[in-house]
Amino acid sequence: MLNVAILGTGGIAATHIKAYKTFSDRCQIVALCDLYPEKAKALAEQEGLRVDVYTDYREVVKRSDIDLVSVCLPPSVHAETTIAALQGGKHVLLEKPMAPSLAECDAMIEAANRAGKSLSVVAQNRYKVPTMKVKRLMESGRLGRVLYSMVNSFWWRGQSYYDLWWRGTWEQEGGGCTLNHAVHHIDLLRWFLGMPEEVVAVITNVNHTNSEVEDLSAALLRYPKGALAQLTASLVCHGEEQELVFHTEKARVSVPWRVKASKPLENGFGIDAPEIEQEVQGWYEAIPPISHEGHEGQIKNVLDAIEGKDSLLIDGKEGRATLELIMGIYKSAVTRQPVRFPLNPEDPFYRKETMIAQMPRFFKKSRSVENFTTSTITLGRDVGR
Repeated sequence: MLNVAILGTGGIAATHIKAYKTFSDRCQIVALCDLYPEKAKALAEQEGLRVDVYTDYREVVKRSDIDLVSVCLPPSVHAETTIAALQGGKHVLLEKPMAPSLAECDAMIEAANRAGKSLSVVAQNRYKVPTMKVKRLMESGRLGRVLYSMVNSFWWRGQSYYDLWWRGTWEQEGGGCTLNHAVHHIDLLRWFLGMPEEVVAVITNVNHTNSEVEDLSAALLRYPKGALAQLTASLVCHGEEQELVFHTEKARVSVPWRVKASKPLENGFGIDAPEIEQEVQGWYEAIPPISHEGHEGQIKNVLDAIEGKDSLLIDGKEGRATLELIMGIYKSAVTRQPVRFPLNPEDPFYRKETMIAQMPRFFKKSRSVENFTTSTITLGRDVGR
């Protein structure tokens, strides 16, 4: 039986708790930690947990009986707490984004290697039936080359979203919608297609006046052999219709699942090809579903890896690669130039302090609250459904 501790008891912590409960025959939550102990105690009561409550993560990670730590804290302290947990001999499951800088990612990966412990970065949308099936379908080669992709990371947040004390500043949150929301879709895009060769991007803030960071960004990514991907990240889209669309040689497929195909007339103009759509639909339906979705799926993978039954799907290197693409988007937006990969350690966008010095302050943060009265959060409307 593995003993689990959770650092941070904001909205996402309850999702971790519910997922761990699914595997109660393999693990148990023994500790919660938060700067505000009343939050931790209320969450423990809500979830029916009998746990120790701490306000200092250092007290948690020095406990010899804890095997696995979930880090559900603001991005600015991800590296500090993760490295401490790894040095304390714990495995770590870390919420997205991995960190606000590539330098911190590299430090965490090094700490995991030295400790010989598992480090996994949350990318729970890989563990959804449609995303897994589309990934397998594309890997099969039946669809041919991917020619053009469109990713809509559409979210909506009210003005008060950035009133929380750590949100809306480059120093504490590390970025806006590109880093903290589109990270889900950027991870999936990179999982499907790999790393692009080059990116051109813009960022802006059009509707959140209590935030230094962006609430809207657009990027164009170029892949080998000329394929393009278009990515939009937004906090101003009502309805939050999130999707990843892949136009391949064979057909258009997407997450959420949909297939559409065309065939040419003699003169090259296109008409519908229902027979191709039926063929692709059959391939999709023949792929077996996964047993656990979302955080449950990823936590199962982490437990399996700790027990030697499987390898990590999303390890520190995977989390770092997604952040590198995000840093490339920021660099292009600021320099107004195309950015090629990889970003080296001498690049200003490799370290947090030099990256922050480059970034625009769209608005001055003037309102701040310690906590909201509700911890309810939404995890996206459509992606993976």
